[in-house]
Order: sequence, then C-alpha cells, then structure tokens
Amino acid sequence: MILHKNMINDASYSFHSNRFWKIRVLHRLSIVLLFTTGMSAQTYICGGAAARSSVRQVIAKNSVYSLTAAGFDLGTAPEHIDASGCTSSKTFFFSVPLPEGNYTVSMVLGGAASSVTTVRAEARRLMLARIWTSAGHYRSESFTVNIRRPEIAEGSVVNRKPREMGSLNWDNKLTIEFSGQQPSVRSIRIQPAGPTTPTVYLAGDSTVVDQDNEPWAAWGQMLPSFFGRGLAISNHAESGETISSFVGEKRFDKIFSMLKKGDYLFFQFAHNDQKLGSGYVSPQSYAGLLRKYIAMTHDRGATPVLVTSMNRRTYDSEGNVKDSLAPYPETMRSVAASEHVALIDLNAMSKTLYEAIGEKDSRSLFVYAPANTYPGQPAALHDDTHFNDYGAYELARCVVLGIQQNKIPLSKFLREPAVRFDPGHPDATGAVALPATPFVDIQKPYER
Repeated sequence: MILHKNMINDASYSFHSNRFWKIRVLHRLSIVLLFTTGMSAQTYICGGAAARSSVRQVIAKNSVYSLTAAGFDLGTAPEHIDASGCTSSKTFFFSVPLPEGNYTVSMVLGGAASSVTTVRAEARRLMLARIWTSAGHYRSESFTVNIRRPEIAEGSVVNRKPREMGSLNWDNKLTIEFSGQQPSVRSIRIQPAGPTTPTVYLAGDSTVVDQDNEPWAAWGQMLPSFFGRGLAISNHAESGETISSFVGEKRFDKIFSMLKKGDYLFFQFAHNDQKLGSGYVSPQSYAGLLRKYIAMTHDRGATPVLVTSMNRRTYDSEGNVKDSLAPYPETMRSVAASEHVALIDLNAMSKTLYEAIGEKDSRSLFVYAPANTYPGQPAALHDDTHFNDYGAYELARCVVLGIQQNKIPLSKFLREPAVRFDPGHPDATGAVALPATPFVDIQKPYER
C-alpha cells in the first residue's frame, strides 16, 4: 500500500496522486492499551490484560487512532498481536494525541519471531535504525522526540506551503512508524521530557528538511538516530526556503517563540538564496541576516551553529567536485569567524565525500531511479541536489563529525561518542540501507 503524506486523521484516509482516493482501515485491531495518568506518562502494551484503576485505563479492542484516543494509524495494523508483541510483515503506524513539546519514548522491541525493526517518528525522522532481536528475546530502547504545531505563542501561525498541509510534522499527535523485517514491538511508554531538555532547532532548506516521502531524504531527518534520550531535535527546515523566506513565513518566529537557554539553533542555507529572481538573497543580505539571528540566539541563552551547504553533484573532467554555491559557503565561514560561533563545514566535507566515492558511483547518494521504480513514475528520476536515505545518512554523519570537531556540548548525548566518521572513507551503500516507508511521491521537492 502506498500512502501519501496528506492524510486526514479519521477512520478513513485520503492521499493525493493526481486524484484523491479513500483508504479504508484494513485490519480491525486487537491490542490492550494501558494508559497512565497523573504524571502524564502513557504506556501501551501489546496483548495481555491490564487492570482498570484510577491511574490505569484499558483501551478497548479494535482501537484505531482518533483525536482523543491512541491507536494504530494511517490504515495500518500489525498482522499478529498478543502478549509477545505487535508484529507484522509490513510497516505499521501508531499514533498518540499529544500537545506540542518534547517527549521521551521508551519501548521494548522484539517478539515471538526474530525481527529487525527500524523506528521512525513523525514525518520519517529516523530514531532507531535496524534493531535486531532473536526469537523470544527483547531489547529496550529510548529516545527523545519533538512534536510541534503551526501556532506561534504570539497568536500568529507559520505560513506553510500546500505540501505541508496534513504533514505528520504539523499535526496534533505523535506518530511512530515500525518497519523492517518482521518489525515487532512489545510496549511503548511516552512521557514529557521535562522543561529543561535541550533542543536542537534546524533551520534550512530541502537538503535539511524531514522529507515526508520516498525516495527523498535529507540529513536533518537522519540526525536524531545518532542521539540517545535527553536531547530533542526539532527540524523546522522546509523545501524551497531561503534565510529571507524563513523570516517572511514566520518560521524563525516559531523557533524563537520556543528557543530557551541551553538550546541550539543550526543554520544551513544557500541552495535557494543564490537563485536569481524574486527569492534571491544577496551575499550581503545573507551575511546580515545570519548575524541578526546569531545575536538573537545568544540573547535567548542558546547556541548558534552555522552549517555550510553541501555541494551539488557537479564534477569537472578530472573527477573533482566543482563549487556551484559560491560565494555563500565562504560568506558563512567569514560570518562564523567574525561572530566567534561554531562552523560545521559540510560544504568541504561533502566535497571530500563525493570525490572519495567518485563521479559515477556518487549517484548512489542522490535520487536516481529507473522508470517505473515507483508507482506512477513513467520517466527516470535524475536529481543531483536531493538525496536518498544513504546520501542523507552519510551527510548526517558529517554533521555529527562537525559537532565532535567543534566540541559542542551536545556531543555528550551521542549514542556512540567515540565513533568518528571519515568522509574520505564513507560507509558502503548496503551498510546503511534502511527499509522504505510507504509514503511515496515522485515529484521533486519544491524549489524556488
């Protein structure tokens, strides 16, 4: 089943691919959900039984997600549900109605059969990659996730693009996706992460955004998988954005309405800023806006981090990457030096990465797909700007390396703080292969 990102939150769902379809809920559910109030912690247990009390409520069988109740979502459900776990041969989604904020999610993965489970949250944010459990064995994992709404504290709202309407990133629930080889989960516990939990806010374009649909991906949606519980990543990047449009669409307003002492704000712009036309941002204006928002970040007691934009897939006749983004990376380097803020030079690291892989094989990082790879795709996809899962993951590793090199304090939340990536020796393609999610859209991400 192929689902589109713009789905309504009801017992039936619709998606758009030149026309609207109605998808009925395919399975009636058999799960016992244990809901714990008091501390706002919510625990959901597959199968079994739970006593009803003042602090425990058993959710009835055959439950699906609604605006007031947790349950399986987007027309999916596990094929097998009992006390050993919720298990399926296909991807399934579980959603919980929650207000905006950071939440710590603890889950027990595994089931009666062996499984390899990948966990994503919201709009395909990678939280846990390929967790293996043998038959009858279980593994406890946890992470902290951010959920948000478009409303801003001052009473205004983020000016979202049509493609964002219905996105899982902007709704009133937390959605968790389970995929892989017999993905299986036994229990899920969700609780508020606490007001002092540090949050990393990401501001950028289509190369950073949580790309809702296959086959597209960006480094921002891969970054959460490198961090354990206690740190949230809130990705506000959006396709087609410039540093100027981020202002006009009130995306910076949204971030600064929440930014607090101990948080971080990562900036990565240039791909759209450089394009001549109504959206053009001159290098001078680009530098001025960077300085303005660096100062505002400092005023909140937060830490700004500048990230130079990665290269496009452009090579010269000798196999060297040609710079197609000048002078913006150098402008950002200059601003970082003059303002004494951390710089992650993704532009330089991506050059090393692409040249190490080579011009021909570098297509493995980007969205290249023969015709008919995806439903409704009559022509081949060739994109030298936007990444697939593998490319986005490798760039996220570069960003993590930059965090380590700059000795940014959020390094202490890394799952593997001692591991350092070498862009000159990238992972093999298969080493980071991730299961496809059922959201598919062959249209190129929005650009200016």
